[in-house]
Amino acid sequence: MLFSSIIFLFICLPCILLIYYGLCRTRKWKNYFLLCVSLGFYAWGEPKYIVLLLVCILGNYVFGRFAESLPKGSRKVQIMIVAMLVFNLGILGIFKYLGFAVATCNSVLKLDWNIPNVILPIGISFFTFQGISYVIDIYRGKGRALENVLDVGLYIAFFPQLIAGPIVRYETVAEELRERRENVEDFAEGVIRFAEGLGKKVILANNFALVADKAFGLPDGQLSVVFAWLGAISYMLQVYFDFSGYSDMAIGLGRMFGFHFCENFRAPYTAKTISEFWRRWHISLGSWFRDYVYIPLGGNRVTKKSRLICNLLIVWGLTGIWHGANWTFIVWGLYFGLLIMTEKVGGLEKKLIKLPFVGHIYTLLLVLIGWVFFRADSLIQAIQYLKVMFGFEQVTFLGSLANLYLQENFILLIIGAICCLPLKEWVDRYQLTEHTSLQVIYRVGLSIVTVIAVAYLVKGSYNPFIYFNF
Repeated sequence: MLFSSIIFLFICLPCILLIYYGLCRTRKWKNYFLLCVSLGFYAWGEPKYIVLLLVCILGNYVFGRFAESLPKGSRKVQIMIVAMLVFNLGILGIFKYLGFAVATCNSVLKLDWNIPNVILPIGISFFTFQGISYVIDIYRGKGRALENVLDVGLYIAFFPQLIAGPIVRYETVAEELRERRENVEDFAEGVIRFAEGLGKKVILANNFALVADKAFGLPDGQLSVVFAWLGAISYMLQVYFDFSGYSDMAIGLGRMFGFHFCENFRAPYTAKTISEFWRRWHISLGSWFRDYVYIPLGGNRVTKKSRLICNLLIVWGLTGIWHGANWTFIVWGLYFGLLIMTEKVGGLEKKLIKLPFVGHIYTLLLVLIGWVFFRADSLIQAIQYLKVMFGFEQVTFLGSLANLYLQENFILLIIGAICCLPLKEWVDRYQLTEHTSLQVIYRVGLSIVTVIAVAYLVKGSYNPFIYFNF
């Protein structure tokens, strides 16, 4: 995976850009070329599942044509929507959740069924959700069905966001698939955005992963209180810089080719409530569940509080299991669902907004606890880890290992905390980017970051790929 990334990013990508801008003269051939590159990119990492991706593309192309041609509100179109959901969610269910479901049945019902050993295709949660978005957006009139199946293939399989998002809604890029205008400004902005994401992933996320993996991998009794906190905070920073870094790279690559994807992260760790945190974190996923699940269920327009609570728990249960086939993810999702339910139903959100400092500490602490469930291999490990964090276990408070890792990573923690702030928003707010000297300093600094990131990749530094769950 590491060698493939180096080859693709620093050898294939310049060639792709050269061919795209130099040889592909028409929009049709540019789309065809990008589709071939995208399928080749996926086949490089998952050669045996390229057929599955092609089936998903063809199936959603057919459903999209029906969604546009059938009368809105008719029984036929309702049956078609159900069939589309069964098709996409069936693919997701078989490859992602079948083994988990069988294992759960064996445990609960004391059965002895053979657990199927199904290897999870990379990015399956993303491309199936984009297929659903394609058909439903056509049904809702937010985009016209694409006449060419290859264009549908480009939308679903476009390589920048194929394996780790963001989830691009069809309505966002419907017109750009047919007609877009590449320009120097967008290309330059895309290069800058890609470099920012590469630095986040390689320099920050990968180094925080070393600390987090060490803490969560220690045997029982060897984890001290301080090291437990250090490991949880390191994972909190790792998962943010990993996800947001990949999103930045995807958004930047898309911009180079004329596509404008929506933002996926907006300084989530500056939130003052859990509800605000989720409006800033993984925005494409949150808005997907909001528009395609929560609102159709009635959203917050329902008259009964019990129905509102039910809607929230359904959405957050699905959000949790979307992230992975493990009870830790389900509990993680329901945990945030209960917190948001408390804020909305109990009126806590309005009170916290009036106390920003208290709200910020409250949000960071509860989010940190949630990340322990997300990172742990099992619920038992998560609970044991939290017991150590909060002093409910007879363990050392500091310990020599924690002291060593604190000394080695103290500066990294400070840099990570600073990079979680909305620095670019502050600069834009005061229009400091108009000063040429600051622009030069920023670009020189970003160039240095890019060189360091490439050096990390070339020397084969620790490079975990946490998207296998998705």
